[in-house]
Amino acid sequence: MPFAPEASMTDTFAFLVITFIIVLGFEAVNGWTDAPNAIATVVSTRVLAPAAAVAMAAFFNLVGALSGTAVATTIGKEIINLDVVPLEVLAAGALSVIIWSTFAWYFGLPTSESHGLVAGLAGAAMAVAGADVLLLDGWIKVLIGVILAVTVGFGGGLIVMNLLLLAIQKLSPSAVRRIFSPLQMFSAAFMAWGHGTADGQKSIGVLAAAIAIYEGKGTEGFAVPLWIILLAATTMAVSTALGGWRIIRTLGMRLTHLEPVHGFAAEATAASTLGVASHFGFGIPLSTTHTIGSAIMGVGASKRLSAVRWGIGYNIVGAWILTFPICFGLGWLIASIVHLAA
Repeated sequence: MPFAPEASMTDTFAFLVITFIIVLGFEAVNGWTDAPNAIATVVSTRVLAPAAAVAMAAFFNLVGALSGTAVATTIGKEIINLDVVPLEVLAAGALSVIIWSTFAWYFGLPTSESHGLVAGLAGAAMAVAGADVLLLDGWIKVLIGVILAVTVGFGGGLIVMNLLLLAIQKLSPSAVRRIFSPLQMFSAAFMAWGHGTADGQKSIGVLAAAIAIYEGKGTEGFAVPLWIILLAATTMAVSTALGGWRIIRTLGMRLTHLEPVHGFAAEATAASTLGVASHFGFGIPLSTTHTIGSAIMGVGASKRLSAVRWGIGYNIVGAWILTFPICFGLGWLIASIVHLAA
């Protein structure tokens, strides 16, 4: 039987505030652990110093998060049915990602907060409302996002890098670096914008969903007010300034050796993929981690397959795969406990 949100003791203003704090905590963890994916290459190629790269990433993450609401709508109203879930579902889903992402960050593993969030929301929602709470259209977009991130990221990085190699084959290494060092500053800014427009909107969607549930309006009452966009975007920008140097080292320094031309190719590929999916792909929620990680491996493979340290790549993929079941289970567990207590 569907869970009636009006029967929940958690749908109070106090719990709305708690939910906001937890979701903003998720956004902070996202900026702290996931935003470094946007600047890993520009730091590892030494085009920008870490402090300058973090400042640049914070600003363009803010701009990206303010640039639209298509992904926010997908996450907020197309993943789970807001008409039959209480606020505890949103809080539990976000908290599951905070726990897992912080654990993975400690070991320097770049997990996907995007897929962790949808998994946590799914687990929490199913714990209190059953499997029927999941909405097929939104999950199709999630699946498309997984496929696009890996295939377009890797394939695009491989193709773009090979085209660039053809264009620069007669230039000296010093000339190539002189050309692509400034270009990579632009591609890194583009990548930070892509992270903001793809990942920054996800918490915006959850916050808007919380308002809709609290006001008793459900799916039909879902809307994204400007103040929520500003609140979430500012949280991500500030938390990005905290950096996440363990992940930068894994993605930008250990996965494959990168020069500015390689960083430019990877960032341009990943940012273009994120931007198109977010704004021209009907709000398809892509994972920044999947996209830039796949693009870096594609760029590395353009030199030769052995140029990619596949062992580290397998560890990253393993962390990606673990993200979904772990966040699903955590979301289920947390929501069940809160639901029983309420």
